[in-house]
Amino acid sequence: MSIETFDHSWFKESKTLKNIAGKHVAGQVTIIGGSKLFHGAPLLSLRGAARIVSMTYFSSPSEDKEVANIIKAGLSSFVWVPYDEVGNYVAKSDAVLIGPGMMRSHIKEQNFVCDTEGEETRRMCLDFFGKYPDRKWVVDGGALQVVKVEDIPKGAVVTPNGKEFEMMFGQKMEAVIDKRSEQVKQLAKKYNLVILTKDEVSIVSDGERVVKIYGGNDGLIKGGIGDSIAGVIVGLLAKDEPIFAAAAASFLVKKAAEKLAINQGMMFNADDVVEMVPKIYSEVAGS
Repeated sequence: MSIETFDHSWFKESKTLKNIAGKHVAGQVTIIGGSKLFHGAPLLSLRGAARIVSMTYFSSPSEDKEVANIIKAGLSSFVWVPYDEVGNYVAKSDAVLIGPGMMRSHIKEQNFVCDTEGEETRRMCLDFFGKYPDRKWVVDGGALQVVKVEDIPKGAVVTPNGKEFEMMFGQKMEAVIDKRSEQVKQLAKKYNLVILTKDEVSIVSDGERVVKIYGGNDGLIKGGIGDSIAGVIVGLLAKDEPIFAAAAASFLVKKAAEKLAINQGMMFNADDVVEMVPKIYSEVAGS
């Protein structure tokens, strides 16, 4: 099996942030996430996407505007849309991210028997997937934990952690890189997905190609890193192919962590990482 390795030269072929002469030319994305309990996750995703695309729309399934108000206090470069209108924005977006910070409680995990809050997330996800199957989807966080893999739109990018991987596919993620590469490739092919696994050596596959992404450090085990990666993925996915978007987002976050460690050691968090990503992008894309 041929395995590629991602490096900065891949950015030469990227369509992201190229020839952006008019409004919306860099793309539009919609992010659906957050809850009364988890409002930091979608903020990290928003910050990851907002510097890449022309317009970022955000909506939370929370019934009140508390989540949006908290998020607006930390970020102004997005448009909040009422949840009952978000479908209109999904329909016109180049890519959509669903799941960061959404409720995901379960009673029986692999059989996807959820409590009331988890079931509501599941219902919302299935509704969006059914109405807009042709969108370019990134499925992350709470969404991954409440839907079956067969329910996810074909061609979507999924970003499971170890627990979510086992819930989705009914098997543990292989620890050995070569075995995991084959495992991820076969699962991506079987379900027609782009799968990104995040580790010391991250793996992404669309069922045909397999790409390894090296780098990073132990600082990336902290909370919110996955939300940051998901936001960068959806931003890149607006204009680029899914396997590039997933691999490039992982690469940029890993390099951001390495840069932060030079000055701060391991004393950095997801907020620091997502702020560093644009600087890393400037370095690698410019070279």
